[in-house]
Amino acid sequence: MAQSIFDRTALLLGDEAMYRMANARVLLFGVGGVGSWCAEALVRSGISNLTIVDMDDVSITNINRQLLATTASVGRVKVEVMKERLLLINPDANITAIHNVYNEETASMFNLSEYDYVIDAIDSLKDKALLILNATKEKGIKFFSSMGAALKMDPTQISVAEFWDAKGCPLARALRKKFKQSKTYPARDFKCVYSPELLDNASVSDEVCDYKAQINGSMAHITGTFGFTLAGLVLQDIYKKATSSTKGE
Repeated sequence: MAQSIFDRTALLLGDEAMYRMANARVLLFGVGGVGSWCAEALVRSGISNLTIVDMDDVSITNINRQLLATTASVGRVKVEVMKERLLLINPDANITAIHNVYNEETASMFNLSEYDYVIDAIDSLKDKALLILNATKEKGIKFFSSMGAALKMDPTQISVAEFWDAKGCPLARALRKKFKQSKTYPARDFKCVYSPELLDNASVSDEVCDYKAQINGSMAHITGTFGFTLAGLVLQDIYKKATSSTKGE
C-alpha cells in the first residue's frame, strides 16, 4: 500500500529521495496550530518515522486553527488523536506519540541526537528557548523552529530566515532578548518560519493559559502555512541531499 500512496511524490522527487524520507527520523515538539499541519504534511510526503510530543488535550478553542481539533476530539489527548490520523494516512508509518512537555525537568528524557531532524512548534517562550539551546548543540541534526503565528492574516508575509535575521516578530525578539540577558546563545544558526505582520486583537479573551500572559487570535490559513513551511524545510533538505548523492554517483 505504501508504494501507491506515494506514487505522485516519487514522480516528482525520485526513488532516492523517497528512500531517504522513509528512513529519516523526525522529532516534532508541539502538535497544535502549527505542529499539527506540519505532522500531516510530513507523513503525507513520505516521512515514516515521526515522534510527536505535546502535553495538551484538544480544546474547543483549538478547532478554528488546529488540524486534529474537531467537536468529536475535544477533551482527548492531542498526540493520540494526531497519531490515529497519521496512521490512517499511512498505516505502515512508525509514529511515536509522547504525551509530555519539553522543559527543564523533562529535557533529559529526549535524546535529540537520535534524530535527523528536530522541529520546534512550542508555544512557551521558556521551553522554546531551552529546546533551541539544546538542539543547536547537536551537530548531527537539522533543527527548524516556528516563531509566532498569532495576530496575522496575510499568508504572503510568511517567510523563512536565519533566526537572527527574522525581523518584526515579537516572539523572535523576545527569544533574542532572553538569550542576550542570560548571555547564553544558540550554538549555531538555524532557520525559522516567521511573519513580520502584527495585528491587534479586536477583543479580549477570558481564556486562561499557564504559559502565556495573553491569549491572541489566530487563523487556520496562517498556522497551516507555518506548519507546511516547516515540513517543507525538512523535505527540501532531504531532496537536496538525495539529488547531490545521485549526481555524485
